Amino acid sequence: MSSDVIADMLTAIRNATLVKKDKVDILYSKLKLEIIRILKEEGFIANYKKVDSVNNKSYIRVFLKYTPNNESVIREIVRVSKPGRRIYRSYKDLKSDNITVYILTTPKGVITDKKAKELKVGGEVICYVR
Repeated sequence: MSSDVIADMLTAIRNATLVKKDKVDILYSKLKLEIIRILKEEGFIANYKKVDSVNNKSYIRVFLKYTPNNESVIREIVRVSKPGRRIYRSYKDLKSDNITVYILTTPKGVITDKKAKELKVGGEVICYVR
């Protein structure tokens, strides 16, 4: 078992999109829920909901999104900061384009790079999605 639960979540989403699954269940945590909320707000997934299981574990059910040509909306989802090597950026150092969305943990919460620039806060770069 990996000690990087965020990387495990991103890999589960990546693998589910590769085999064209409709949904994927991910073990619940507050940080994972915030990352998935941003993916929904940015239009990378169709929806999500918290599911309580019978074995006293909660899951987040992520409903994946595909184009009319049955291609995944998520083309790439990559972990940036890792437990062995944390990556921090100032809002001034965040490069952004119209395709890529960086997700950061900041003192203002889990936010996108665009919101970080707007609030003028930096933080740890969790991942990016395009």
